[in-house]
Amino acid sequence: MFMVSAKEERFYDLFVETAEYASKSAKLMVDLVTNYNNIPEKVKAFEDVEHKCDAKVHEIMAQLNKSFITPIDREDINLIAKVLDNIVDEIESTAHRFVMFNVTAMRSDVLDFANTIVECTGELLNVMIELKNMKKSKTLIKKIIEVNRIENVGDALYRKAMTDLFRDEKDAIEVIKWKEIYQYMEHTLDACEDVANIVEGVVMKNV
Repeated sequence: MFMVSAKEERFYDLFVETAEYASKSAKLMVDLVTNYNNIPEKVKAFEDVEHKCDAKVHEIMAQLNKSFITPIDREDINLIAKVLDNIVDEIESTAHRFVMFNVTAMRSDVLDFANTIVECTGELLNVMIELKNMKKSKTLIKKIIEVNRIENVGDALYRKAMTDLFRDEKDAIEVIKWKEIYQYMEHTLDACEDVANIVEGVVMKNV
């Protein structure tokens, strides 16, 4: 029977490092919508985090290609890495839309959405930290459930934001702008839940 070496265990650390980029990007979003100034300059910070996250995912794939034994299924490693990257991509895409759409004023509910993304990516980071100890962990499943709960909160925020937008905004162009921004923020939370669900499947197969 093959044993997983410390080198192969490195995948867990790489997951944590990738999730840290998601958490950092989410915090940048809170700063963007709270202190809405110097927008093009701030968007460059999102691009920098996204590039670093891409590099980390490439590192995971390179490690996967040269590893004979992996601590969990190769397909799951690939999926976790790619969906973590999707979170950072969605946040960066959201940030770019404030520039592309020439958003000049922030809607009041955007900060609630951004804070929810920070909470969700933070809890997802906890999931990644705990994943390495999944066979002994007493909290991993609870943390996965918490990510699901936060995503549900995000769904409620999204529905309310869209309802308020279509009810109160009379400018059709503004409706188009904000509809897309809200959708990207909601997709970010969906991606967080996707990662949590993949990890839940990993736990079921390995515990």
